[in-house]
Amino acid sequence: MDVLTTLTIIFLLYSLYLLYKSYKLKCSRNCYLVDYVCFKPSPDRQITTRKCGEIIERNKNLGLAEYKFLLKVIVNSGIGERTYGPRNIIEGREESPTLDDAIEEMDEFLNVCIHDLFVKTKISPRDVDVLVVNISTFCPAPSLASRIVHRYNMRDDVKTYSLSSMGCSATLVAIDVVQNIFKSGKKSLAVVITSESISPNWYSGNDKSMMLGNCLFRCGGSAMLLTNDPAMQAQAKMRLKCLVRTHIGANDDAFNSAVQKEDDMGRVGVHLSKDLPKAAMRAFTENLKRLLPKILPYREIALIAFHIVKQKLVQPNAKLNKVVAQINFKSGVDHFCLHTGGTAVIDAVRQALRLSEFDVEPARMTLHRWGNTSASSIWYVLGYMEAKKRLKKKDRVLMISFGSGFKCNSCLWEVTRDLGDGDVWEDCIKEYPPKTIVNPYLDKYGWVNEETEETFNREERIEAFKNSPW
Repeated sequence: MDVLTTLTIIFLLYSLYLLYKSYKLKCSRNCYLVDYVCFKPSPDRQITTRKCGEIIERNKNLGLAEYKFLLKVIVNSGIGERTYGPRNIIEGREESPTLDDAIEEMDEFLNVCIHDLFVKTKISPRDVDVLVVNISTFCPAPSLASRIVHRYNMRDDVKTYSLSSMGCSATLVAIDVVQNIFKSGKKSLAVVITSESISPNWYSGNDKSMMLGNCLFRCGGSAMLLTNDPAMQAQAKMRLKCLVRTHIGANDDAFNSAVQKEDDMGRVGVHLSKDLPKAAMRAFTENLKRLLPKILPYREIALIAFHIVKQKLVQPNAKLNKVVAQINFKSGVDHFCLHTGGTAVIDAVRQALRLSEFDVEPARMTLHRWGNTSASSIWYVLGYMEAKKRLKKKDRVLMISFGSGFKCNSCLWEVTRDLGDGDVWEDCIKEYPPKTIVNPYLDKYGWVNEETEETFNREERIEAFKNSPW
């Protein structure tokens, strides 16, 4: 064998090695959702109609005008009677929360949810390479990530990340952190923890823009196991196809639409401005501009381009609303996992994407059963879809979340096998959807609308409430 032939063989073998290495690297850059677990607090933490009345009654800063406002918000909120709150609020200590209250709330969630995740996936805590924790409004020292490492005796080389102040869109920010770590090519296991701390953040004042959060936010949380190991593909539930993050915080109105601040009396709460819906739709629109080319088939993109050119020629100065209205989002998406920020948020996204009531049913039912659990809400929505056995192999699931800043984040998953785990929906999924999601607040507190400032007697009403049979 001459030298030229030997060099040719070596070159071919080396080329094959590079191709194989490139293929393996590409495979290991995938992000698989192995499994997830949502948190179901204990029954003694449920906020029933009566418990809600007790909490409102304790707030001496509220008058008739605030009662009428709260009743209107709660009646139209889409929230039912089986949501959960933290113990300090259930026990009547919301005006003087302690550090221990916040720690207890987080520990109860972390101990149950993370334990269930490891049991469900048969993964040891010492197998975890990456840990990402996102709790927006509670950031103790040591961090909650460190608390988890200590609690589960994780390896000393585990990479930990604590994300705070990311709001209701934090889950997808955490997943973006994980997928970027996965791009290194090293086979890894990552745990993402997402929840919100309600205990120290209850607003006890009478500023209406800051009272909204009390009506919507409830306790919850979720834990996810992700990997880039191709060997775990068969075990995984979904594969991440794309993720798009949009942040319009450079705009003053958007930045100030959801802000933690003090009211005129120095009471801390989250101010939700009237510009919030506008900020959400602007962020959503900007997100869609980058998302659509990644999720729609080429024929749909070509059709959109044709309509844009046609409109520009016929009506050069017209807005592109008609073109947007003609987009068939369902050509690239089978299921829509929407953030349960409230009935108005769900309705706005439904209208923008021209979705059916069937498409938004998981979000509405999640809002009714669990309330707005902040960044973890989309996992309860996904759990509803799975419990209803809607998710089949090759289906594509679009997650959309909104958060303060103002942010809109979205991602597309591909289901890798037929799914049907009930998780926290197991004991109630047969009850959903109910014949009506109208809550009983108006029946039990409708007297508020009949009162005037002249006839309203707070002490008499409180006494009547205490003696009511329900």
